[in-house]
Amino acid sequence: MKKNESIACTVGECKNHSNEGQYCALNRIQVTKHGATANTMEQTDCGSFQAK
Repeated sequence: MKKNESIACTVGECKNHSNEGQYCALNRIQVTKHGATANTMEQTDCGSFQAK
């Protein structure tokens, strides 16, 4: 998959991970949160993640 140099990613288990380095191959991603508010990085996720 072609890399998107605007989206760095180290999650090689994702279907959208580029094989051209540590990047995502999507044009954009959706960032989600676990609750009503997010105060830490751990309270957010990449909603675009798909397991390989």
